[in-house]
Amino acid sequence: MRAGLFSALGLLGVLLGLGLLLWGSVSLPLDSLFGVIGDSQGADQVVRKILLELRLPKLAVAALAGASLALAGLLMQTLFSNPLAGPDVLGISAGASLGVALLVLASGGTVVSGLAGSYGLAGAATLGAFLMLLVVMGFSEKVGDPTTLLILGLIFGAMAGGLVSILIYFSEPDQIQSYLLWTFGSFRGLSMEQLWVMVSLLLPGLGLAVFLAKPLNALLMGEGYAASMGVEVKGLRRKLLLSASLLAGGVTAFCGPIAFLGIAVPHLARFLFKTADHKVLIPACLLVGADLGMFSELVAGVPGSSLSLPINAVLSLVGAPVVFWVVLGRSK
Repeated sequence: MRAGLFSALGLLGVLLGLGLLLWGSVSLPLDSLFGVIGDSQGADQVVRKILLELRLPKLAVAALAGASLALAGLLMQTLFSNPLAGPDVLGISAGASLGVALLVLASGGTVVSGLAGSYGLAGAATLGAFLMLLVVMGFSEKVGDPTTLLILGLIFGAMAGGLVSILIYFSEPDQIQSYLLWTFGSFRGLSMEQLWVMVSLLLPGLGLAVFLAKPLNALLMGEGYAASMGVEVKGLRRKLLLSASLLAGGVTAFCGPIAFLGIAVPHLARFLFKTADHKVLIPACLLVGADLGMFSELVAGVPGSSLSLPINAVLSLVGAPVVFWVVLGRSK
């Protein structure tokens, strides 16, 4: 049963990937893809450019971002024993937003066009997320209660949001527009070089999470039970915070703040696989998250049209019903 589900999710991912490669403002036939793969010299150079420089990075970013945020959400929901916890509860995304706001609003808005290619936005977001991570990690050493840490993370995020609001209040309209464009979120516009940098940020977080499946299962029963089973709870908490921060911060740095994926996907994975075992849920979240990321990008691209919807608008329409279902189910 589970093997069939994993196979179906993998097949769905392949189909969505093909859709992202072939459908867009310019639709391409399937043989053009084979032509680029099989004969790179003889293939149409325009088609080659569209596939390799525009659509392939977009496909990879959508799948990576979806998988990473889904896994970060699973880690946070387990750590805080809260079904509505997501990768942004630590204030990491807010820290990244503050870094970008400082850069964009202080530069007169010119940084979006002038420095995006040289990692200006990604560098500012990474630095902001990293500084917020240091603050959260510092408090995690002093706070023994996960609920208190959750509240502190929300407070830090609110403080960062307040600073961003002050910066916006004293900024010019063109500066504000440049920042708002970043907050819409996007899986597009990354070069292959930038994609590899993003991968280098995400891989440590992904690798660390994979090795935490067994202690995460113990943590489901509470920190006291986990400690009685030989789990070093403080060390586990540090590893979970680090992994989730790398995953959420790496995605936010290059894609902007992405909504709902981290909250919704773990619940979809639990619903599909009918289990709380993290040995199953971790690969399930990776697959479901990647599929949902690619599906959302496919919808946002409005195949056959030159229009492009904000990715967060599409994700909110998909993710909000899932969160509503969770809240309604728990109230019953």
